[in-house]
Amino acid sequence: MIDNVSSVDNLDFVMESDALGHTVMDQSQGHESLLSVAGTITLEEVNATGAEVLEYISDFGKPSAPLPAAIVACVPTRVHVEGGGEDEFKISPEEITTAIKSGLKEPIEPEPELEVPTELITSDQLKELRLKRCPSFVPVEMNSNITKSYDNEIGIVQRRLSNGIPINYKITKNEANCGVMRLIVGGGRAAESSDEKGSVIVGVRTLSEGGRVGNFSREQVELFCVNHLINCSLESTEEFICMEFRFTLRDNAMRAAFQLLHMVLEHSVWLDDAFDRAKQLYMSYYRSIPKSLERSTAHKLMLAMLNRDERFAEPTPHSLQNLTLESVRAAIMDQFVTDNMEVSMVGDFSEEDIESCILDYLGTVKPTKGFEKTQQYSPILSTAPFGLQHQQVFLKDTDERACAYIAGPAPSRWGFTFEGNDLFESVGNQSSNDHNLEQSDTNLQGQIRNHPLFFAIALGLLAEIINSRLFTTVRDSLGLTYDVSFELNLFDRLKLGWYVISVTSTPGKVHKAVDACKNVLRGLHSNRIVTRELDRARRTLLMRHEAEIKSNAYWLGLLSHLQAPSVPRKDISCIKDLTLLYETATIEDAYVAYGQLKIDENSLYSCIGVAGAQAGEDVSSKIKWGLNCFKCVSFHYCPIFSLLSLILIIAFSTSSWNNGYAVERHHHVFSLSNFCFSSLPS
Repeated sequence: MIDNVSSVDNLDFVMESDALGHTVMDQSQGHESLLSVAGTITLEEVNATGAEVLEYISDFGKPSAPLPAAIVACVPTRVHVEGGGEDEFKISPEEITTAIKSGLKEPIEPEPELEVPTELITSDQLKELRLKRCPSFVPVEMNSNITKSYDNEIGIVQRRLSNGIPINYKITKNEANCGVMRLIVGGGRAAESSDEKGSVIVGVRTLSEGGRVGNFSREQVELFCVNHLINCSLESTEEFICMEFRFTLRDNAMRAAFQLLHMVLEHSVWLDDAFDRAKQLYMSYYRSIPKSLERSTAHKLMLAMLNRDERFAEPTPHSLQNLTLESVRAAIMDQFVTDNMEVSMVGDFSEEDIESCILDYLGTVKPTKGFEKTQQYSPILSTAPFGLQHQQVFLKDTDERACAYIAGPAPSRWGFTFEGNDLFESVGNQSSNDHNLEQSDTNLQGQIRNHPLFFAIALGLLAEIINSRLFTTVRDSLGLTYDVSFELNLFDRLKLGWYVISVTSTPGKVHKAVDACKNVLRGLHSNRIVTRELDRARRTLLMRHEAEIKSNAYWLGLLSHLQAPSVPRKDISCIKDLTLLYETATIEDAYVAYGQLKIDENSLYSCIGVAGAQAGEDVSSKIKWGLNCFKCVSFHYCPIFSLLSLILIIAFSTSSWNNGYAVERHHHVFSLSNFCFSSLPS
């Protein structure tokens, strides 16, 4: 067990134990000590310790309360009033104290006794399901009789159930007596229609908030998970809906996790109050965006780069109000069809146990069709309206700070672009036309560049190289940032991706930092990549792979999409050849990937965020008008557009604008409400 714990985790454990004065024991010793002590602890000792730890709350206001007794309340300066916008939030210490005292005087009613289920599906119900659905394994691939595909080299098993659900699993001793399972459903937020924006993300949250399945209440389901040591999460991304389970292999916990997954797929319960809470949560998320410098800056950039596509941002209050419980339920259940699912498992289980659970609880799910429908989604446009490529955000705050984001289009993980191009076609032609290589090298290069994982590997190496250059140049040499990073967002199902450079700086240096980042990004042709940089990037990624491959969660990520119909290019070679692709990648491969990043002026997007007590005044003071009512105005530097902008602003400023009303131009070229005016040259 000790060998399966990474060196970094062991080092953190030793340092923390030493700093706290604890006796340092290895994992085996600690486990033995826990077993020897756990049985001697009584309920009275637990209650006494709890009362002692929490006496500052339980004894508040009493002579026996510990001194000094302080209660700190973090309150907002402004709150959203329904139908009235933002209003000042006022509360006094006396009101807080009164509320606490009155609450402590309220009688405490014991929670009703709940019958905690030991199983969600009884043996009789399971027998009935098996007779009704007749679950079985079918050939993994069409035109084949093989019902079980096993790879001896990496130990991955692929199966397919008679209801259409593909199964991937791997037996590993990396984490003793532990397992993980992930359900992936294709579609995600990209499948949201224009008149039901936010339906998928709110639907997933509604299902999670409700927590009920079949005739079991949320509390019963929670206690069922606690008793079986099951951790369950449900979330949506732009491409998928994912449900993940972590469980132990003791006391039938794996079977319990499979029962819960079956109940979610077959007997999920949709509640009005859960839907209301989900909507309220995303309304609060949206309203909190302008209060965070980083979030508001990133939000503005993403809306510009993706043509205000709400599927890649928080849903607006207007969109949320248009949703109904039935619409969000339909949005989720339309994707929860068996020919659109994939389930992967990794853990310290036996082949007999895992396949028994698969047949019993996944094989008995009712077969449904709908994959073609989930593949239909509105096109994603990566063209910004005129004037929104380079923007700026100001935020009033006591702390002066600045951040910036620079972004642009990139291909997907599997070599597709948002224009609809398949990059493997052009790369194949490029390899065959390269006459400067020996025939054997040409053949190897052709094999590597035709590998389905080629662009993912090449882009990953390129990202490490750019990251290193940004850090060395912008931070260390020029001293313009506290931190700077380059990240790639590569999609699996959607035919697009993007890169983002994140900058943390000061208001006085952030503009220079952005210019320096652009120069580094565009400078790979004039300052070419050298072997030392590629070797360092290769070494970093290989070491990361070797460290993470000891965890079940990492293997689960490798298994994901192996049989997903919406990710046809991923196959077993993408796992087996991963190390080989890193080791054989060349500088030319990195430049092939670099050529697919859109870094020209028409494709590059940026947004600078500045916070401080005087935020925006140094810029706005150059313009001699009273424009204090403006929240954020941004335009691309252009003489004609600037003249038109100034004429419009004068017209707006001479109108009678009161009571915090806002005017919103098409595509948000103007967004006028309590910010400052800014001009940001490209």
